[in-house]
Amino acid sequence: MTGSPVDMNFLFTLGELQRLVRAYADKEAARYGITRAQWAVLAKVERSEGLKQTELAEQMEMQPITLTRLIDRLCDNDWIERRGDDTDRRVNRLYLCTAGRQLLAKLSGLRSELTATALGGIDPTDALRLLSQLETIKENVRNAIQTSEGETSRKAQHYG
Repeated sequence: MTGSPVDMNFLFTLGELQRLVRAYADKEAARYGITRAQWAVLAKVERSEGLKQTELAEQMEMQPITLTRLIDRLCDNDWIERRGDDTDRRVNRLYLCTAGRQLLAKLSGLRSELTATALGGIDPTDALRLLSQLETIKENVRNAIQTSEGETSRKAQHYG
């Protein structure tokens, strides 16, 4: 049984692209003494300073222990800091340090380089269309996951 060229190649191409972009970003981020994963944490903290570690772990779809190790390294480099929560002493909130802001400013240029390389030869209008289409694909998959989880939950309630 054969499918369309899109059916046969879409998921493999998307997966390979993700792997290549991650490898490229890791290699280039190393020039700044940071990993791609650490960079992602810094960027998330910048967008939502004061975020709880648990909230960040959920947003990044990471195990809390994995995120804790990343945060430990970022704190060791004085890029972010943990501050206790005023209302719950068990909670750590995350904030950028001055050095973290400076590093993110440098990494902004790197992000632009990576994007320019990846989108080389693609018309800017087409690149915007591609981004919009990828957002649609992401939402389609997110909705499918939620629908699937809802069906599983209903079956468990019905049969369980």
